[in-house]
Amino acid sequence: MNLRLIAASLYLLLCVTAITHADNGNDSAYALTRVHIFNGFEQQIMTARTVLVRNGIIEKIIAAQNPVPDGYTIIDGENNYLMPGLIDVHTHLETLEQARRALHSGVTTIRTAGVPAYQDVSLAELSRSGKVPGPDVIAAGVYVTPDLEDSILADPRLAVLADGVQSDEELRHLVRINIDRGAKVIKTRGTERAGRADTDPREQVYTQHQLEVVVQEAAKTGIPVMVHAHGDEGARAAVLAGARSIEHGSYLETETLQLMQQRGTFLVPTFITMFEMLEQEYEGVLRVRGMYMVPKLEDVIREANKLGVNMATGADNYYDEQSVNRISLEVWHLVRLGLSHFDALQAATVNSAELLMLADRTGRIAAGFEADMILIPANPLEDISALQDVLLVMSNGKVALKRIPFAKR
Repeated sequence: MNLRLIAASLYLLLCVTAITHADNGNDSAYALTRVHIFNGFEQQIMTARTVLVRNGIIEKIIAAQNPVPDGYTIIDGENNYLMPGLIDVHTHLETLEQARRALHSGVTTIRTAGVPAYQDVSLAELSRSGKVPGPDVIAAGVYVTPDLEDSILADPRLAVLADGVQSDEELRHLVRINIDRGAKVIKTRGTERAGRADTDPREQVYTQHQLEVVVQEAAKTGIPVMVHAHGDEGARAAVLAGARSIEHGSYLETETLQLMQQRGTFLVPTFITMFEMLEQEYEGVLRVRGMYMVPKLEDVIREANKLGVNMATGADNYYDEQSVNRISLEVWHLVRLGLSHFDALQAATVNSAELLMLADRTGRIAAGFEADMILIPANPLEDISALQDVLLVMSNGKVALKRIPFAKR
């Protein structure tokens, strides 16, 4: 009796194993069926499609009525809308939990804007090696700023900068250490911060010459430079020095925006983090400042759009549990401020990929591109709020979030 029971149990186990294998298929090959596609670069929706993914790459897009080849795990998109994963080009993400929250919000690629001790470089390697599904990370390492504060502890070689980072050699030294540690972008500043009551964000910090030193040192290894600049003077110096992007840009004047358009310098307005200054949690001085700064930045975004300045999206946050700073909300605000749905979506996908020099790898849904995609419940060309409700996230061909189906089967 016991032998028959054991034999029956083994048979049942084999059956369950076979069924599970049949259902799962190849976990590096997926077929996303019954989806409508916004591909990121065409102002239209491709209706009723199936996207085939293998080994992290979009293999082919076929009509939904075509049979799925053998060997693919099928994910039924249930007639929802598939679009490229969002890109956050200005974040301070530095932990695995923050990375998970970013992914779950639909962000599949990030560029950091300075972390205390090269945590972003380690996150980049974890994503690159497939140990975590993403997001992919373009790491900035330690912020190139006059006072390193506790970041002086990030590397023993930084000890010589304890008295400040001002001279040409001090600036070069910090840039070289960042690159040696694995940074793929350098973050520096043109003006003071907006988030401290004792600083004026319009005040210029580094001169055009100092910024040129940073840009030139980074350029020796092909590394671009992003520059924090609220005030017009600091931003203009950064543009003239060769910065790839201006971060924030709250007080930019028309002449500087025109210069950015001529030189192809990107604007990353990080509007959502400036808007957050109005919330109750901020001290009174900052909330009062925000009442003036936020409308100024709104005007800058409107004019930048009118002048054809390249814009990319950054949330400028840590993806903390209570924060609502998300790229999806940044895109919503860009639409509110006059960008078309298509242009705002491109800012968060194609444009941001171009800023990061990844335009041939991500930011669009097309054969040969990385499988960085999100599924949302409505057509984003008509309803931009749909980005707030991500149903599925695929990053580097791995399923990082899957909320559908809702119905029990």
